[in-house]
Amino acid sequence: MVADAQAWTDPECPVARAADLVGDRWSLLIVRDAMDGARSFTDFRERTGIARNILTDRLRKLTEHGLMAQVDPPTGARKQYALTPSGKDLFPAIVALRQWGERHAFKADESHSTLVDGSGERVPLLAVTGSDGAVLTSDSTRVHHGQ
Repeated sequence: MVADAQAWTDPECPVARAADLVGDRWSLLIVRDAMDGARSFTDFRERTGIARNILTDRLRKLTEHGLMAQVDPPTGARKQYALTPSGKDLFPAIVALRQWGERHAFKADESHSTLVDGSGERVPLLAVTGSDGAVLTSDSTRVHHGQ
């Protein structure tokens, strides 16, 4: 479910709309933790340290906007949360933020977590490429406005 046009920061910008949906740190951390196996309210609370009222609000918003869904747990009475296909589509964005953080948010000798693939190898750096395979940057692209 997408909010009406009056709720958008910049109605014609996909970056602004995405930021409106998941741009605050708590929403991104909840999505990150869901990708890493968190399912219950308690899981998210323990992993993030988020206040209960904020977590309740963010889970509600992520669910209302179709990024997460409440699901029946295998055991127990409380509902759990799972990423929807739309929420899973945020994986490249989460990886890009992680890799940016590894390069720019830590000192050279500072320890941090790493993302590895199924064989235990570190995930390679993401690169945006054009139709010819060349790496694109903000200097080599432009935004086309309109349809």
